[in-house]
Amino acid sequence: MNDQNFKADYFVIKALEDGVHVIGLTRGSNTKFHHSEKLDEGEIMIAQFTEHTSAIKVRGKALIQTSHGEMEN
Repeated sequence: MNDQNFKADYFVIKALEDGVHVIGLTRGSNTKFHHSEKLDEGEIMIAQFTEHTSAIKVRGKALIQTSHGEMEN
């Protein structure tokens, strides 16, 4: 990663059931899936947006905590 004072907040995803999918999407003109994780109930993933990741898709029941607040899906 290029060190151009790139700062991205971390966010937390906590699985509230088995089989929660966390999918990273790329930046650029063609958005593509580039990473996928499967979490089981109680597992926590700490992640951040980067120069390669512009969006995260969460499928399943999870608690998501960010600097902007907390949400449950």
